[in-house]
Amino acid sequence: MDSTLTRPEQSPIATATPAGWRPTAVILDLFGTLVPAPDDRERSHAARRIAAELHVPDHIADQVLGGSWLARHDGTLSTPTEIAAHLAEQCGAPAEYVPQVESVLRQLAPRRLRAEPSVLESLHTLRRSGIRLALLSDAAPDIAEAWHHSELSEQFDVALFSCREGAVKPTRHLYARVAERLGHAADSVLYCGDGGGNELLGALRCGMRAVRVERRGGTDTLAFGDHGQPWPGVTLKSVEALPTWLGVSNSNWQEVR
Repeated sequence: MDSTLTRPEQSPIATATPAGWRPTAVILDLFGTLVPAPDDRERSHAARRIAAELHVPDHIADQVLGGSWLARHDGTLSTPTEIAAHLAEQCGAPAEYVPQVESVLRQLAPRRLRAEPSVLESLHTLRRSGIRLALLSDAAPDIAEAWHHSELSEQFDVALFSCREGAVKPTRHLYARVAERLGHAADSVLYCGDGGGNELLGALRCGMRAVRVERRGGTDTLAFGDHGQPWPGVTLKSVEALPTWLGVSNSNWQEVR
């Protein structure tokens, strides 16, 4: 595998390898990378909870919830209260049910941020080696609010959420903003994610290096904005393989393919 990275303006696709290069910072995706991406069962459960509070059929709540993805993630709906009000309105339910729906959103969010111990240990290994960590996630306000109470948050120096930045990946300013917050030049930063929403290409276009991990949660998970572009660069089995790939642990290199 070529150890060089062509500049994004020369080629939109590039390969990242650790040979002869080590990042000073790593930016990580959240869903599908650190925690499982949502699947049909998870979204159906959320829709059922919301439908019960709004007294509407499950399929109506499911349709409205799915249709609100962009508004929830790009900051158009900037708080859980606004999301709940939007869902109630779109479902044709009275505004008096909004507090109950908001409560459901706040109850469900922390569960989606539960990471496996192996993920937490891998992040700790990276930080222990001197690498700074940042999170860049397409996430709704309920997730952004719950983040600070999660075990994951303790491992990160910086965390940016699309709902707070007014755009979703692969918008260029998101990557520039993370690099700025980290205080590191883009060419010294590695981006790691499952590739949903063309996030890897977005990182490359900003001058970062990028590595893909297989989507956590399996192939049946939902990835909004995923255009299915093939990734010719390095793919790791999981984020747990990242420390080894970067040469900061003694794990098995056979996890890289």
